[in-house]
Amino acid sequence: MEKLEDQIRILDFPDLGDERGNLVVVEGGSAIPFDIKRIFYIYGSDSEVVRGSHANLRSEFVMINVAGTSKVKVDNGIESRIIELDRPRMGLYLKNNVWKEMYDFSPDSVLLVLSNEHYDPEEYIRDYETYLKTVIK
Repeated sequence: MEKLEDQIRILDFPDLGDERGNLVVVEGGSAIPFDIKRIFYIYGSDSEVVRGSHANLRSEFVMINVAGTSKVKVDNGIESRIIELDRPRMGLYLKNNVWKEMYDFSPDSVLLVLSNEHYDPEEYIRDYETYLKTVIK
């Protein structure tokens, strides 16, 4: 089993802005370690809401809080870690088979998520006990 530190990575995107304002460019295949096939974003969630609560068999993700803040709990069945997404230049890369829970959204939070796969409900593991049986052998 891979260590969690090998399954996740903090990405720091360059700020190419100038006196007119900030500009962050995020390109698939370079700044993002995959070609982007799906983009979605989460907003309007309050601090009590928990999103995610699943793992994906094939999908990889990069999460970027382009506004506000949120926290992401990542778990591989052996170890877990909480990452606070608090800068629009910061991305969290998650390999497939990582359990994720997003929560503690600030009122202005906009969490942008990039994926290497189109949506397929068949590749989601939505029960944590089933996830553990899948990843821990």
